[in-house]
Amino acid sequence: MTGAGPLTLMRISWVVNGLLVLLMVVQAWAGEEEKKKKLQIGVKKRVDNCTVKSRKGDTLHMHYTGKLEDGTEFDSSIPRKEPFVFTLGAGQVIKGWDQGLLGMCVGEKRKLVIPSDMGYGDRGAPPKIPGNLIR
Repeated sequence: MTGAGPLTLMRISWVVNGLLVLLMVVQAWAGEEEKKKKLQIGVKKRVDNCTVKSRKGDTLHMHYTGKLEDGTEFDSSIPRKEPFVFTLGAGQVIKGWDQGLLGMCVGEKRKLVIPSDMGYGDRGAPPKIPGNLIR
């Protein structure tokens, strides 16, 4: 990778520093009203001097915690002490992540509230995530 500057390397291997805790909280809304819900993106920690933002094709390394609407944790990378790694926009994760993590800065923390059609949909992810739920 001769000639690749810091920004290029950052693009190739997007590392989200610190303990980025992405709270995915699952909403228990069934029926047609759930389909009308939109992805909600809340910035919990902003970063000063953000010169590079995540974009489609970036490899993200991040810690997250997923919770159901009642607060029950269904998954977290934190106890494993290894960040979750995936390519943004490549369909490797739920749609809510592919869209909700666009434009994110290194070190930023977000809370995503993801409607079921952008999460696990009608099928869910048994036994921990029922159908028509995700946040």
